Amino acid sequence: MNKYETVFILTPVLSEDQAKEAVKKFESEIETLGGKLKHSESWGLKKLAYPIQKKTTGFYFMLEFEGAGDIVTPLEIAFKRDERVMRFLTVKMDKHHMEWADKRRARKSNVQLDTSAPVK
Repeated sequence: MNKYETVFILTPVLSEDQAKEAVKKFESEIETLGGKLKHSESWGLKKLAYPIQKKTTGFYFMLEFEGAGDIVTPLEIAFKRDERVMRFLTVKMDKHHMEWADKRRARKSNVQLDTSAPVK
């Protein structure tokens, strides 16, 4: 099983609920194709480096999953067919990428835990 990471940008005209529904669609698509979702992360509404489809912002999402080598092509076809997706990029994770992702998640979870602690 290969490990992959996909980052995609949804159009900013969607509501939060519509964006979450689109993410759930792609998560279930991964499961349907025989993959296993490892991590899903929302990066929120961000400004784009350059306009895409005359839009300057977009909702960023990241999905980390495992699957056979043939899972990427049908998943990317699903991204291309969905008009809510402005851009996407899927990369195969090597051991260094996986270590970095684990450290990033651990650091992020520690920051979230620290912010919930009472301030003295």
